[in-house]
Amino acid sequence: MSATAFDFEKARFNMIEQQIRPWEVLDARVLALLGQLKREDFVPEAYRALALADLEIPLSQPAVEGECMLAPKVEARTLQELDLQPQHNVLEIGAGSGYMAALMGRLAQQVLTLEINPRLADMARHNLARAGLDNVRVKTADAAAHRFAACVDAAPYDVIVLSGGVAEVPTDLLELLRVGGRLFAFVGDEVVMRATIVTRASEAGYHSIQPWDIVVPRLRNFPEPTRFQF
Repeated sequence: MSATAFDFEKARFNMIEQQIRPWEVLDARVLALLGQLKREDFVPEAYRALALADLEIPLSQPAVEGECMLAPKVEARTLQELDLQPQHNVLEIGAGSGYMAALMGRLAQQVLTLEINPRLADMARHNLARAGLDNVRVKTADAAAHRFAACVDAAPYDVIVLSGGVAEVPTDLLELLRVGGRLFAFVGDEVVMRATIVTRASEAGYHSIQPWDIVVPRLRNFPEPTRFQF
């Protein structure tokens, strides 16, 4: 084994033990997958040495605001919250480099991931093909346009994941969930965001929980909340 490969394996071990487990990620499936799927293969070459560090990784050079991989512990805890099963049909908005879609593709039946930036969409396709994920489809689209029309073709979904921050969860997206399905989002503004899980309990009924706080870059073109107050 080369010194470079050895260093990555040591860094991967440290990432799991020092970043991810302390963030209450204890699901054995998730921890095993993080040890198997090489995050460094989804990182731009200029930032490869930082792939397993506890920080957000820019996906453009020079860096473009909002275009990044989330910190490993955030991705890991999100994946744990999703509790993906082999029969699940998944929608992700915000493909980035394809890493989160790859993690989900290893656990679910199929994943559709949308990316607004054509260059990043091509990067995700390349990375996913190289990783052998043939059950993950990347679509170049502005997900929020026309009441989320680009998301409809593979609906209903068991799980929907928004891989960036939003001001509020759009009703049009919730309606694409199967009854019993869940949507995960980071909801709030740049000062305070909360990991939010909305479950579709019935055709017209939803309930939500917000188990932890975090701040992440915003997804582009998502609707802003109504500012009217009584």
